Amino acid sequence: MFYIIMLYNKLIKSLCMNFIETEISGVWIIEPKVFNDTRGYFMEVYKESDFVRNIGQVSFVQDNESCSTKGVLRGLHYQINPYSQAKLVRVIKGEVLDVAVDLRVGSPTFGKHIAVVLSGENKKQLYIPRGFAHGFQVLSDEAVFTYKVDNVYMPSAERSIRYDDPDINIEWQTLNEPFSVSEKDKQALFLKDTEINFTI
Repeated sequence: MFYIIMLYNKLIKSLCMNFIETEISGVWIIEPKVFNDTRGYFMEVYKESDFVRNIGQVSFVQDNESCSTKGVLRGLHYQINPYSQAKLVRVIKGEVLDVAVDLRVGSPTFGKHIAVVLSGENKKQLYIPRGFAHGFQVLSDEAVFTYKVDNVYMPSAERSIRYDDPDINIEWQTLNEPFSVSEKDKQALFLKDTEINFTI
């Protein structure tokens, strides 16, 4: 009986998260299993053993959080090697369109992007490995965005790509409505002109 219970618990634990690899190798959507009852809900946000089994070993060193209002567009940001960052991102309140752009020279999907709606309601997470630019746009009145990184912020290594780069061609959802981009992001370079030192 003990072994049956152990097997059952192991099965339940394996069902706590669903790992889905996207069409760009290395980028994963993670869907947690949410347990609801009259009190509210419970879910596992991050479990190292499941993460390592499905994606591989990543040593996260810092958690970051931002709050933004509707139409705010942040990105596309990255850090060049040796300060590149992998990110595990999610939204705990509101909704955003989250985007990752492949900057790995030699990758069959170089310059291509993944766009995923993340929200406090769907509770999806996006894992973005090193070698990608990242950005998001707020679709709700307000969004609280949180993410893990495996390397610290290094200002000298920070780079940006224009959010409206025609070679990337991201279909942001609210550019026909009032939106907000920082002056720094407006001055970002296009993909063809920016510094990249990632390989696959």
